Amino acid sequence: MTKVSYYTEEGLKKLKEELDHLRDVERPRASQAIAEARDKGDLSENAEYDAAKEAQGLLEMKIAKLEETVSNARIIDESQLDTSKVLVLSTVKIKNQANSMEMKYTLVAESEADLKSGKISVTSPIGKGLLGKSVGDIAEIQVPNGTLKFKILEISRD
Repeated sequence: MTKVSYYTEEGLKKLKEELDHLRDVERPRASQAIAEARDKGDLSENAEYDAAKEAQGLLEMKIAKLEETVSNARIIDESQLDTSKVLVLSTVKIKNQANSMEMKYTLVAESEADLKSGKISVTSPIGKGLLGKSVGDIAEIQVPNGTLKFKILEISRD
């Protein structure tokens, strides 16, 4: 089963750049390391060769996974998104009901999540809890240490 993921243009571009780097830079580097280790003699007792082959296998696995992700990626047309509900790419201003602290998050795909820049994954507990909510709703979100209650103050597209 293929899993479709939604990305911003910027997020998909970063993913493609990483894939290109792995193919064009890391793959030749791994092949070179194997060739150098092979030139050192007996392969049956050559730990360097085994390590280089294992590294190449891991690299190829990462490339295959990224290729699949890129092939199943879809770009979200932000202009078509509804701002009455929290969706992917919504910027949501929420208020913690327990301590009255206000926070602002943008819900993004898992690979684009970056808490420092206010981007949280739609697959995170908070992201899942906010999806589909409207302004004024209270989102009750189960987290490891209990239940958090957030009031949706504002939904926008930034």
